Amino acid sequence: MLPDLPPSVVAALADAPLAMVLLWMMTQLRRDLQARGEAPSAEPGTVAQAVESARAVQAARDELAAFKLEVARTYVPLSLIRDLDARLTQQLGRLEEKLDEVSRAATAAAISAQSLPARGIGFGLRGAEPEA
Repeated sequence: MLPDLPPSVVAALADAPLAMVLLWMMTQLRRDLQARGEAPSAEPGTVAQAVESARAVQAARDELAAFKLEVARTYVPLSLIRDLDARLTQQLGRLEEKLDEVSRAATAAAISAQSLPARGIGFGLRGAEPEA
């Protein structure tokens, strides 16, 4: 029968194969990098390589940004841009007409509300005649 082991020991025994696989993968990766001529960045004396690598990354980013800009310029045909512009202008014209209509209605309502005679508010008798 199996002896009673604490849970932490059982967990460590279960994680041991996984840790070994990760260690083996890291050594294989290090060997592959050395075979390609690239030194791992953890070794001392790689400051110049790190600076060169950073410049290469920045150059790649600049090239990618230029490519994205070129694609954005040439991807959509000019006729589609003009069509979209015409549709947007037409829609904005409709919105402007609606806003003008609402503004005229609000102005008319404000003017008509000012021309109404003032009404007395109170709790007078219902049958009593209004004072003149």
